[in-house]
Amino acid sequence: MKKLESSITNMVLVLVGIALITGSILAYVNHITEGPIKVQAEKTLADGIKAVMGGVELTVAKDDTVKQTIKGKEAVFVIHKAVDANKQDLGCAIESTTGGFGGDLKVLVGFDVEGNILGYTILQHAETPGLGAKADKWFQKGGKGDIIGKNPGRDNLVVSKDDGKIDAITASTITSRAFLLAVTQAYNAYKQLPNDGMTSATAKQK
Repeated sequence: MKKLESSITNMVLVLVGIALITGSILAYVNHITEGPIKVQAEKTLADGIKAVMGGVELTVAKDDTVKQTIKGKEAVFVIHKAVDANKQDLGCAIESTTGGFGGDLKVLVGFDVEGNILGYTILQHAETPGLGAKADKWFQKGGKGDIIGKNPGRDNLVVSKDDGKIDAITASTITSRAFLLAVTQAYNAYKQLPNDGMTSATAKQK
């Protein structure tokens, strides 16, 4: 019996040792890769902002965070104010997240100073490949659900199935609704910005 107890003790010690070593290695790898991952994420966002603002040369003059309570839950929108080389306001690129069919759907939407949609890109999604994942192309200029140039404050950004004028992604109505909701909520967050000297969609409409 003593020999058995000794074997079990040794096994436990070995397993604990392996766990500690593995944990240390993972922590070290995480520390090493954390910097490059952060840099890559910042570059991806910067490229995304330029793309959704029409591909023009720009500078992000200010980042704002707007919080709204939507259906009892807090929603956070990150708003990147863009200016050109002459410091003239170009509008804003806004990060907006809603719940899609498979999980969170996060989009970056570009608006000009009047609130018209300049472009968008999908930052994160968990939609079905080949179906809901088509959102990255479907609503682009020339796509079947083209929303570029539309204004959420003026145009009805709702799928045709819900009496709107936007064609939903084939067999992915839930994803389409989530996407259009994310865009509309981004616009509403844009309107909420205070007029701090930079022209906003709200100021233009007054």
